Amino acid sequence: MNPKDIRKETLEFNKLNKRLRRNVGNAIVDYNMIEENDVVMACISGGKDSFAMLDILLALQKSAPIKFEVIAVNLDQKQPGFPEHILPEYFESLGIPYYIVDKDTYSVVKEKIEEGKTTCGLCSRLRRGTLYSFAERIGATKIALGHHLDDIVETLFLNMFHGARLKAMPPKLRSDDGRNVVIRPLTYCRESDLIAYAEQKQFPIIPCNLCGSQENLQRQNIKGMLVEWDKKTPGRVESIFKSIQNISPSQLADKNIFDFANLPIDREQDRKAYAFEEAVVSSSNIDESLFIDVTNV
Repeated sequence: MNPKDIRKETLEFNKLNKRLRRNVGNAIVDYNMIEENDVVMACISGGKDSFAMLDILLALQKSAPIKFEVIAVNLDQKQPGFPEHILPEYFESLGIPYYIVDKDTYSVVKEKIEEGKTTCGLCSRLRRGTLYSFAERIGATKIALGHHLDDIVETLFLNMFHGARLKAMPPKLRSDDGRNVVIRPLTYCRESDLIAYAEQKQFPIIPCNLCGSQENLQRQNIKGMLVEWDKKTPGRVESIFKSIQNISPSQLADKNIFDFANLPIDREQDRKAYAFEEAVVSSSNIDESLFIDVTNV
């Protein structure tokens, strides 16, 4: 590679690096994800997203105006052929505190789920329970997961199409029992940026042989749909994400979050002109047939 290409590649990576750090920093501030003296348990699966999350959190830790601790945690689910040495060696190369939690969820999933069926649901529940419990053991005040903007939008459509629910992944979540808080620092990051970042950083990525090998998963179908939308209309996925930040309960149909049953009319106050009236007043060519004579009604 000639010097000109090297400079160009370096410039592009610097832009990518700044964009990802800015997005993570903004998400942390917007949702108050990390506070003074927090102990953040960064859950590292061995995939590109969690590696990138850890890398960016460690960088932000050095420049943040507050003090917080980052502890890397990997849940070893005892998948056959899982290279157990890779993550410990990587964590040690960074010189950070870490734990490897041994929990044979693989056997449980394979026993409970029929061959060919989607394993992700049960697998994620087992992982979540184990991580919640371990966070308490080590005194972690936040549990950081590597879900990004694309994951959140995909989950929105999965729940709409297959669960009839308007629900996604929140940037910050308190567990049902109130004992743990989950944060998603990559909430504003696009997957395409994370792929490019992982390639540049050369993370020692470990593929998931449990669910990653299953073809035609519902999530893959949704992902394909969003990729096509992004090609035809760049920025559409970001717009969909922004829509879940700007919710109008009165314009939906959930009776539990908006009281549709009790909407009394109140005409005591002087009203503003309706849009139609404003349009008519501003028009010089008025068709009188548009008006209704209410004097004889």
